[in-house]
Amino acid sequence: MRPHLRFPLLLVSMMLCGVAAAQEGQPDFAPAHFKGPIAGAASEVLVLGSPHLSQLPDNFQPVALQPVIERLATWRPHAIAIEALSGAQCDFMRRYQRRYKDSIAPYCPETTAARTATGLDVMQATEEADKMLAAWPSTPSAAQRRRMAAVFLAGGERVSALVQWLRLPGGERRAGDGLDAVLVDQLRALATRRNESVLIGARLAAQLGHERVFAMDDHTADSSEDDQQAFGAALSKAWDNPATRERAQTDKVLHARLDSPDGVLALYRDDNARGKGELVFRSDFGAAMNEPSAQRFGRKYLGYWETRNLRMAANIRDVMGMRPGQRMLVIVGASHKAYLDGYLHQMHDVRVVDAAALLR
Repeated sequence: MRPHLRFPLLLVSMMLCGVAAAQEGQPDFAPAHFKGPIAGAASEVLVLGSPHLSQLPDNFQPVALQPVIERLATWRPHAIAIEALSGAQCDFMRRYQRRYKDSIAPYCPETTAARTATGLDVMQATEEADKMLAAWPSTPSAAQRRRMAAVFLAGGERVSALVQWLRLPGGERRAGDGLDAVLVDQLRALATRRNESVLIGARLAAQLGHERVFAMDDHTADSSEDDQQAFGAALSKAWDNPATRERAQTDKVLHARLDSPDGVLALYRDDNARGKGELVFRSDFGAAMNEPSAQRFGRKYLGYWETRNLRMAANIRDVMGMRPGQRMLVIVGASHKAYLDGYLHQMHDVRVVDAAALLR
């Protein structure tokens, strides 16, 4: 190259690099760098990554959860959040059938029987529950607890209804005060479900003297992809990778031990171990981000996933903000854990507690 041409080419290269850098600018404000408060206790959140218990093999028995529950109880959370949709969100989704028709049945419990028993629709029951809790006595009667359970069911907050049911003495777990025979059967069936929101969330809440749990899941980012077959095929191909195989092999070993409390505790320790979030990312969401289809199926999926977790984090932060300085336990599917830890760490007066340390 002739010497007099080098400087113009170098200048063009520098200009192009400058444009790229400007387009990828870094914010000069990082919320997590500004932690407080100066006075008073910070709020604390412990995110427990959990396997979805309904998907575990038959050798898992709910009684084997006891070591996990005992460790969580020692932390004494003031509030417990679960991976469930609020009744209010389900009411909204039912009014927007065109977008959410495929999400309603899996995530939104039917409230017709509770409406018949109480005369309250979802929003009326939500308002009634708020009013009742605001005036809730320190030692409520069995009749008050039965009424509250019925109102929670009408509002689509069935795990909170179960908390009230579990706090009743055995002889008082019966119909009456808004609970009819149909609703009693619903609660009895719910109490036996292989579900972490029930077997850990509701039972721990009742054990610690809580009146409810908080539904913090969010599915408003759901929508139906036009070409489901191509969408599924693209993601399946992306997920066929070494990180996925590593996760599958680890699960195979851990699942073989689920017939003992030590084996269940080992599974929870693995799901909450440091470094697990990166492995999940490489297996799932990072692989989807780089999926090469012309339709960008993987990035659509990634957009849904990040939006859902951001809205979950916002729901958790909303509850924490109502009582600054509280300790909040969040029980969520293990793939969400690292995202919620990362997002909640950005909050100025929130400290993220290490779940792995508690599970040792």
